[in-house]
Amino acid sequence: MSKILLPLAMGFEEIEAITIIDVCRRAGIDVVVAGVGTTTVVGAHCISIVTDCLIDTIKVDELDMVVLPGGWGGTEVLAENLKVQAILKQMKKDDKHIGAICAAPYALNQAGVLSEEFTCYPSVENKIHLEGYRPDRSTIVEGKVITSQGVGTAIEFALELVRILEGESVYQKLKDSLLVDP
Repeated sequence: MSKILLPLAMGFEEIEAITIIDVCRRAGIDVVVAGVGTTTVVGAHCISIVTDCLIDTIKVDELDMVVLPGGWGGTEVLAENLKVQAILKQMKKDDKHIGAICAAPYALNQAGVLSEEFTCYPSVENKIHLEGYRPDRSTIVEGKVITSQGVGTAIEFALELVRILEGESVYQKLKDSLLVDP
């Protein structure tokens, strides 16, 4: 069974986080939700999530992928948290998959693991760099790094994570069951 780490920090974007967790778990992926600083994390729209564990308990060698949800408040914490940054760097070093949606590519950039070509929530590219930013693509896979634009692309992004970890047939079956347009 594939295993994804989804770190949550205060101010995360709820739709993105829950969509990733839900879609990936429907595909049979073990999604570990780890709180940064606390096990009850409040999102950008005041929705509280009780996490599975704290980020400090995570062992990178047990992971196949790490995925960061957006939300500027949560992204800033992920970009500054030493444990999250160390996990991102180790995942890159180990040639494992890394994903980020909305504002979260900023945290990838802070760790030095953002791919040359990326997308993100419009305006966040100004905090990263303009070179390689692709506003015309909702989700980009470049090597082992997957980026996406935001709330409206969350299902597409989560399905792409499924395709990468579980293959085309699981992806297609889940996509059809979710009634996602081609």
